[in-house]
Amino acid sequence: MSDDPGTSVHFRLQIDGIDLGEWNSCDGLGIQVELEEHQEGGNNDFVWQLPSRLVYSNVTLTRPLTDDTEKVFKYLSKLPRMVRRGTAQIAALKPNRELLVQWGLADVVLVRWSGPTFDPSRSEVASESIELAYHGFSEVDD
Repeated sequence: MSDDPGTSVHFRLQIDGIDLGEWNSCDGLGIQVELEEHQEGGNNDFVWQLPSRLVYSNVTLTRPLTDDTEKVFKYLSKLPRMVRRGTAQIAALKPNRELLVQWGLADVVLVRWSGPTFDPSRSEVASESIELAYHGFSEVDD
């Protein structure tokens, strides 16, 4: 990996080994540690902040409609028969499609797909987005 920062990054998404193509934006990848406050009797200097549970924010990937949209449609058409938790990999790609970094997500569920809005009074690129919930990170094979 070079020291060149990732600019104009694209993202590749795979769920359970199924390639869902490249995406232009990825938002929400993150983790937060919830804290519980505990006031100790006789201690007036501070309040204990004890780590509690981990909360993973949902990830949303967005892109204009492309040939890869058909891959998502095929995946969505199978959902009524196979809604279950799986794994996913999100790879950040440089402009030349070289891998920059990737994340493995555990216990993934596709919670929302939003298709394009077609409005003849507005000249906008037709886009789609996919939202994933997950319960942790996993290692990704190179």
